[in-house]
Amino acid sequence: MTRRPGKPYLALPLAALLFGSCALLKPQQQTVAKEEAKPAGDIEFIDGIAIARDGKTSKHEYKGRNTTVKDVPFSVNGIENARPWQFKYAQLLDLPVEDVVNEKLYGFIEEWWGTPYRLGGSSKTGIDCSNFVNTLMGAVFQVSLAGNSIQLYSQVQHLKKRKDLQLGDLVFFAINRRKRISHVGIYLENDRFVHASSSAGVVISDLREPYWVRYYAGAGRVN
Repeated sequence: MTRRPGKPYLALPLAALLFGSCALLKPQQQTVAKEEAKPAGDIEFIDGIAIARDGKTSKHEYKGRNTTVKDVPFSVNGIENARPWQFKYAQLLDLPVEDVVNEKLYGFIEEWWGTPYRLGGSSKTGIDCSNFVNTLMGAVFQVSLAGNSIQLYSQVQHLKKRKDLQLGDLVFFAINRRKRISHVGIYLENDRFVHASSSAGVVISDLREPYWVRYYAGAGRVN
């Protein structure tokens, strides 16, 4: 068979041109408007934080509370206009950045983030789970609550199914040996809840983690 000279040399400039075009297109893919189609993979935004655009979302229709999504004046017109706190909590909740708009709620959580656990504590030097719940519900939702986790459990309207959980509902756990209610947190979205953990302080955890699944005792809504 007779080889045709010159063919390998024509392929090299063509390959270089193709690689160059990929590099030119990459920055344009990092700005995604809300109306655009969902990208195929994760998008890296700032400080190495990658936000998945396929996270679950929940529809919340809360009555009588002034921090529902529709009542919050802050909004995002495209991901490029989002603020740093939105990227942080979008990652923690596994939600699209534009769905994290409750600035009052997440501002409060950010303010208390990492506060150490202290039994009976109610300040930023140390706080327990029930006092954190009572403080957040009053400051963010304007709902007056008092008492420990057992007493709070008796004050709520119990939910039969976990799938019925909405933003602001209370989630309860029976961690002690007597299987009594001993811990409480506040449900956020996408199976995440915020609470004052005895090991890590104020933090967001996932209800689907084996530890919380094991000790989950129910949930309730404050009327």
